[in-house]
Amino acid sequence: MKEVIRIEGGHKLSGTVRISGSKNATVALIPAAILSDGVVTIVGVPQIADVKNLKLLLEDLGVKVVFKTDDHIIIDPRNMVNAPMVSDHVTKLRASYYFMGALLGKYGKCKIKMPGGCYLGPRPIDLHLKGFEALGATITHEDGCYILEAKELVGDRIFLDTASVGATINIMCAAVYAKGKTIIENAAKEPEIIDIATMLNKMGAKIRGVGTDEITIEGIDKLDGCFHEIIPDRIEAATYICLAATAGENITIENIIPQHIDALLAKLEEIGIDFEADIDKVHVRGKSNVLKGVNIKTGTYPGFATDIQQPLTALLTQCGGQSQVSETIYTERFKHCNELNKMGANINVMTPSALINGPTKLSGTKVEATDLRCGACLVIAGLIAEGTTEISEIYHIERGYENIIGKLTALGAKVEKVIVE
Repeated sequence: MKEVIRIEGGHKLSGTVRISGSKNATVALIPAAILSDGVVTIVGVPQIADVKNLKLLLEDLGVKVVFKTDDHIIIDPRNMVNAPMVSDHVTKLRASYYFMGALLGKYGKCKIKMPGGCYLGPRPIDLHLKGFEALGATITHEDGCYILEAKELVGDRIFLDTASVGATINIMCAAVYAKGKTIIENAAKEPEIIDIATMLNKMGAKIRGVGTDEITIEGIDKLDGCFHEIIPDRIEAATYICLAATAGENITIENIIPQHIDALLAKLEEIGIDFEADIDKVHVRGKSNVLKGVNIKTGTYPGFATDIQQPLTALLTQCGGQSQVSETIYTERFKHCNELNKMGANINVMTPSALINGPTKLSGTKVEATDLRCGACLVIAGLIAEGTTEISEIYHIERGYENIIGKLTALGAKVEKVIVE
């Protein structure tokens, strides 16, 4: 028996959808909160599987966690202990690695299992470890766990070989308690990093330069509690915009920051999508009679986000001519293409690129969400496919999209979660 998402395609969607708080910010904000010596309140928390797993990880550390409302979490680390993080919850999400920087920074020691999450090809954490070592930590391996130890963390100048979001955040968390000044060069610039630094600064940290390629952290002795509201999820926003462009007519996507998805909006204009961006929302009216294929190359922010290329591919199957998606972040991120081909798409994968030939008519069939954003892509494809699409392995989708069934139903989709043999 397994749960699947079943979609009856061909229904035109319209209405308004509200975007939740950022998943990618939330999964770093929650571990960062344990750096505090006081109570941290975070609002705008999405109801996703990753948050449930993070709550269990916090409780393993003796942290008191209370949901005041569905999106309002109170984290009290005043009685926490630095217990080894060896439960299976660690392997259920990649973002568990943020506990490395937080625990190393606060206690000078951390033992943690290898992190989990979607498989998108090799995703080493070498840059994280390099940063910790530069601050004075020694790193060993034992029984499938990382052991990080430091008698004292001392600030240093750290150059990242690639502008890694995870490494930037993890090093930033470890450095807030380090003695002296830490400078992260070639730092990532994603909005989620700014959000984490904003919360840490509210707690009393001294972090400057976020949003640029050089971040400076002045070490301090104590962090206090704070109140923080999470930024909107730019990837969820992009997903629903792609969905509206593919299967909708007059859909408004609200509670977003359009500047965070400028690269996507530029491509939609090139494709021939009729939309209007406002201060905190995007209204997608529909599409022209002829959609034009485009070339996409993923990159670090403010470039085209790797997390958006998969949802966009569903739209590209409906564009005339040939589109090319080139992946520079996770070069194996094309498993969705095989699933789309089962539905009738004409996609040739030549890693690290994919050629999408269109337009093609899609037909409903049984497909598998091999990862989070692949699942989002298949949902969009299912909405325009003829007949019924059945998506399995939906836990991937639920890791990152809050109430996706409810949001789609409100737009007029015929979609349900069912149990099948």
